[in-house]
Amino acid sequence: MPTMRLAVVPRPNAPFEIVQREVPEPPAGSVRVKVEACGICHSDSFTQSGQWPGIEYPRAPGHEIAGTIDALGAGIMGWTKGQRIGVGWHGGHCGYCDSCRRGNFVMCQIAAKVPGISYDGGYADYVIVPAGALARVPDGLSFVDAAPLMCAGVTTFNSLRNSGARPGDLVAVLGIGGLGHLGVQFAAKAGFKTVAIARGKDKEELARQLGAVHYIDSQAGDPAAALTKLGGARVILATVTSGKAMTNLLGGLAMDGKLVVLGAADSPIEAPAPLLIMGRRSIMGWPSGSSIDSEDTLAFSALTGVRPMTETYPLDRVAEGYERMISGKARFRAVLTTA
Repeated sequence: MPTMRLAVVPRPNAPFEIVQREVPEPPAGSVRVKVEACGICHSDSFTQSGQWPGIEYPRAPGHEIAGTIDALGAGIMGWTKGQRIGVGWHGGHCGYCDSCRRGNFVMCQIAAKVPGISYDGGYADYVIVPAGALARVPDGLSFVDAAPLMCAGVTTFNSLRNSGARPGDLVAVLGIGGLGHLGVQFAAKAGFKTVAIARGKDKEELARQLGAVHYIDSQAGDPAAALTKLGGARVILATVTSGKAMTNLLGGLAMDGKLVVLGAADSPIEAPAPLLIMGRRSIMGWPSGSSIDSEDTLAFSALTGVRPMTETYPLDRVAEGYERMISGKARFRAVLTTA
């Protein structure tokens, strides 16, 4: 029987191990994907540290998967062997809960599945996934570019297009990191007057290269006042993990402005009631998206030239790539390759 490599976490907080297993056959309703690239996302720390309830070990992380369909289980329609596909955080759903019946598959209340958490993910040569989790990868995108778009990409793109902002509106992106460097690109390419906000003057050149027309150094003064001077933001896309940084920007929202929270903040966001009431301002969170949202993200990226900035590591250097990601030193997305 042919074998495959997996980079697994044998138990919570243990070092990665490269193991060999037989290449599995896909059951009915699922496909086998030949993994070409898999992004290393900060959410993979849930698997590495055991913070997500119910994970069974050993487990191969990875939910930013790009590759080709290698085999089809019974009952598969609309997909063919050799097709270029991606799989993201949305790795399966029940299909019958209220969320699924309304088409909100990523918010499935009963059987939401995440590759690398619910089952072995993309830190491997092959992965078995439900057909409903597949997104088509355009020919114009490399697998290395497509992989981070399956999580960081769809999260920023999908939240922006559901934020209520219209082309020409002032949209601010807080943080120029793994999410933020994509958020700035998507906002600029979608026709928003894009403002990048980060700490330090050194990030301004990159922010403008990514498409920002304004840059605010949050260390140089009051970032909310700077936003207000520009007319106030219709949307602030918060990609950082600092609740304080988000709190400090609420005053920069325009009337009917919205703070869209993508980063899992390390402290609460403090929102004065009068600030929300008198300006009809609001705070909302946004998860990633379903497989069709990922497919839309990939298509938009291929059309407009949005690309992640990546560092690549072969599968056998998974520990090195993971450490680059978890330390915050990666510029800006670490990606494993299996070639």
